Amino acid sequence: MTPLVSDSSVRFAIPKGRMQEGVLQLLREAGISISASSRNYRPTISLDGFELKVLKPRAIVEMLDSGSRDCGFAGADWVAEEGADIVELLDTGLDTVRLVAAAPESVLEGNDLPARPLIVASEYSALTERWIRERGLDASLLRSYGATEVLPPEDADCIVDNTATGSTLTANNLTIIDELMVSSTRLYASQRAMECPQKREMIEQLVLIVRAVLEARTRVMVEVNVSSECLDAVIETLPCMREPTISRLRSESGFAIKAAVPRAEMARVIPAIRRNGGTDIVVTTPEQIVP
Repeated sequence: MTPLVSDSSVRFAIPKGRMQEGVLQLLREAGISISASSRNYRPTISLDGFELKVLKPRAIVEMLDSGSRDCGFAGADWVAEEGADIVELLDTGLDTVRLVAAAPESVLEGNDLPARPLIVASEYSALTERWIRERGLDASLLRSYGATEVLPPEDADCIVDNTATGSTLTANNLTIIDELMVSSTRLYASQRAMECPQKREMIEQLVLIVRAVLEARTRVMVEVNVSSECLDAVIETLPCMREPTISRLRSESGFAIKAAVPRAEMARVIPAIRRNGGTDIVVTTPEQIVP
């Protein structure tokens, strides 16, 4: 029987659920188009040599660990939960959440858990059991299957769950008492795929173009004209990647400077450029930056 996917294809996975839109937008900005209906788990992808499937994040981790998928996006929390022996290629910084322990005020004694037998509810069985051991708690695990925050105080004394803002915990009268880890959406590969030269090269090309988008999101392109007398002073104000691009103006009256500047520093940089003699400042947003 002919396999549906060539052995030379990179078996790629993207997550379904809350992480999916951020990943799809990242791929779109990298020039990779994905065509699928909302119910299609095998969408087409414009990246040559890649075969795509949409899976739950935890399933992606399990399949990368077993080698049945070659690369995919998943949360670092599920990699830690599964103890997966996979290769982290890139941290996108998307969907950052904290994995925390939280309990109702009515359970706590002096902002901490009481020294009595406890029930801790969580979807993260392995991480929670390790936390229980590390804290030296007299506690048993209650495996939850979603909506963990509604279990205390009737069905559990404490929970371990992920949170982005803490608002859901607050709405359920839960107080954070510990942080187990910080997680985000990351690109991973299987050990088996990275040992195959052909697949490794294709995966590294994917990493390159995705990283270029992430780098571009943190910077803006600043173009400014400056006289010869002010050139050095303006250059000193520009925190560029390596060195700015400098070219003479047609009239020989000065120079044009171009630099990729961290977006977070623009409130300081623009006034400093003007103060040091820069004029005709133009700020644009790059789509990709490859260092």
